[in-house]
Amino acid sequence: MPTPIVLFVTWVDRINRLAGRFAMLIFFVMAAIMLWSTISRTIFGAPVNWAMEMTQFLLSAYYLLGGAYAFQHGAHVRMDLFYSRFSPRRRAGLDAITLLAVIFFLVVLLWGGISSTQYAIQYGQKNYSSWSPLLWPVKVAMTIGIFLMLLQVIAQFCRDIAQARGRPIT
Repeated sequence: MPTPIVLFVTWVDRINRLAGRFAMLIFFVMAAIMLWSTISRTIFGAPVNWAMEMTQFLLSAYYLLGGAYAFQHGAHVRMDLFYSRFSPRRRAGLDAITLLAVIFFLVVLLWGGISSTQYAIQYGQKNYSSWSPLLWPVKVAMTIGIFLMLLQVIAQFCRDIAQARGRPIT
């Protein structure tokens, strides 16, 4: 494979490894918020109205920012009827074909995410709840997560093409 493609794959892997590790830390923040909510409600008798919603926002960031990391490590579900019987080169070719559909889907999703994020920023969109938080931070995290997933899928596509040609990128 040409050097720019190898560099692209290497850098995307590094970026998504960092984003995935960051997403892992979000889990601890969610746990702390839920613990505080429980303590506040049971011990102090003062429920916090923002805890559940904040945890939902953080959970969205958690799985969207961690999605590319999970894909990078092969942690997504794969339906295997005949796939395991194929040679590694044939599997890579089949993966490259299916990744084209995933790339198309992610481009459409990214386009919608960008549009939704722009709307939230431009109009100061808020959630309809008693807490009424601004929605742009979670929409920015969503759009970044989709973009990182798109980059990781393109990197995997390059990897699969190289593998199918018999020259794998390590």
